[in-house]
Amino acid sequence: MLRLALLALLLTLLPAGAASAARVSAANPVRLTPAETDSLTQAILKDRADTEQSLKSGATSYLATVQRVDFGTKRTLTVGRDPDNDVCIADPSVSPHHLGMSVSGDSFDVATVDPGAVYRVKGEVRTRGTVGPASIGVGDLTLRLSHQRFPAIIVFDPKSPGFARYKGLKWFPVDLSRRYLLPLTPNPRPDTIVILSTRGNRRHAVRTGWFDFRVGGTPCRLEATRLLEPGVGENDISVFFRDATTGKETYATGRYVDPVRQPDGRYLLDLNLAYNPACAVSEHYNCPIPPRANVLKVPIRAGEMDAGYH
Repeated sequence: MLRLALLALLLTLLPAGAASAARVSAANPVRLTPAETDSLTQAILKDRADTEQSLKSGATSYLATVQRVDFGTKRTLTVGRDPDNDVCIADPSVSPHHLGMSVSGDSFDVATVDPGAVYRVKGEVRTRGTVGPASIGVGDLTLRLSHQRFPAIIVFDPKSPGFARYKGLKWFPVDLSRRYLLPLTPNPRPDTIVILSTRGNRRHAVRTGWFDFRVGGTPCRLEATRLLEPGVGENDISVFFRDATTGKETYATGRYVDPVRQPDGRYLLDLNLAYNPACAVSEHYNCPIPPRANVLKVPIRAGEMDAGYH
């Protein structure tokens, strides 16, 4: 994990970006009836309970990760039980030389090596094929084929010792005054920016526009980006941000929130759904660091807090 001093240095190295579009009126929170407030609160609380349960025992829980191997300059990695493999998995359900994996553009060519070895993609048994950024089953384990233009294999073990670290998650109380229905102010000249990551990679994204809203009486603006990576759709946008709670009440790298496009073209930006990156729990991930433009001076006491896994 990046230390706070290094993180601060990296943030200063990010480009300020193109000139901002003219600011529009900052959106106020959505007005809700008491019935809507109760329904939404219960839905958010259920989602939080489901998230905790997944972390506690899920097959792809962040606590289930046991290793990460980056392709780096290699085109192909081998996976198997024998120690001469690039990804060595000491599990009897895995063959001595189980798989060979090669990066093929935005996907991976995956083929078994030992006779009788197989892998699973969404329950389908295979011996060879091309797989996009996804998870595959190998014996009793799960392998995530992570691309992000920095390909890697992440291994999940249902018997991971990481589960012993489980201590739940933490959130601010639900506050529906941090829920907004608002337009995306489009970037008149969508430009490509660099998003640094927690593993030191320079990831690229298109700056698509800005969201303007009010926290209390304070106008705030957050930049929306679309990562230029395999598996990211043309309409998938992300908001990576930091605020006055970062490094105190919330995770030091920052938090993420996913705007949801509505039928009328506006977006739902619910900060109660702000969540920590995977690297808040596991060291095996490559997480975007919020750009300098998305450091808010106000506290956002909504969404996920830091549960102290690091």
